[in-house]
Amino acid sequence: MTVHQPIRPADKRPLTVRLATPRGFCAGVDRAIQIVERAIEKYGAPVYVRHEIVHNRHVVERLRAMGAVFVKELDDCPDDRPVVFSAHGVPKSVPATARSREMLFLDATCPLVSKVHVEAERHHANGKHIILIGHAGHPEVVGTMGQLPAGAISLVETVEDAETFQRPGDAPLAYATQTTLSVDDTAEILAALKRRFPELPDPHKEDICYATTNRQEAVKRLGDGCDLVLVVGSKNSSNSVRLVEVAIKAGARDARLVDDASHVDWTWLDGVSTLGITAGASAPERLIEDLVQAVRDRFDADVVEDDGERETVTFKLPRVLTA
Repeated sequence: MTVHQPIRPADKRPLTVRLATPRGFCAGVDRAIQIVERAIEKYGAPVYVRHEIVHNRHVVERLRAMGAVFVKELDDCPDDRPVVFSAHGVPKSVPATARSREMLFLDATCPLVSKVHVEAERHHANGKHIILIGHAGHPEVVGTMGQLPAGAISLVETVEDAETFQRPGDAPLAYATQTTLSVDDTAEILAALKRRFPELPDPHKEDICYATTNRQEAVKRLGDGCDLVLVVGSKNSSNSVRLVEVAIKAGARDARLVDDASHVDWTWLDGVSTLGITAGASAPERLIEDLVQAVRDRFDADVVEDDGERETVTFKLPRVLTA
């Protein structure tokens, strides 16, 4: 984003603001949002979306205003309107039901989540029991576990779970991970599993996606030198919540998750000389711009962009929407 330096009134307290790079939308989120937008453009409103397309309130509200109808299950959708599956992925039973009802459906599952699904199926076909590291109830975890028969996957959420996990019978083991986890926490869980089950592959190829990893590395740089880090994102966004945790672990005196600038309690900035700002992978850049402007309105802000990984990843849209 372009940073413009305003005239600095003498009555504003100086504040250094560091913007994390990268931040905000990842390729999977961008693709999912475009799928809903293009579907509305091509088929007209309403277009139904099973679950929130991505975990961000502002994105959902904007798409709802365009004609998207967000529902919990296919039972809430009519047969004669398009339905989009969210970026988090769905159990296999969902598209199977849509086909049986002859529905037009578009799968916005992030390709990196789909990759985890394919790997899980491959492990299962090879006779392995799969340990899935993730958070119970998260749509991505529900979708991944729903790729295989009940009992084929065991969920491990913590190091404590890893220490108490019991191998079912004598089945060989494999593992997969939710794509939006803390990189460091996941490494600790894998280390605990590896100590107990040495046959597990070395943890050099976790499923945590590039965007999650890059944003966490960027926040580690912010945390090491910032008094406060503000993470723009919604409370149900796993990757956004992880950024707050990573910032604290990296050394930030405080870190907060905010939906947007209106949710900032400006007393948090009392005594703060260096503020870090970032956004989860499902948060639009305009929310960052609004937050930076809100900071400028209150402080003599020197805004600098941190040097970080430049992302060039893009994912193709379904052919039906580009033909």
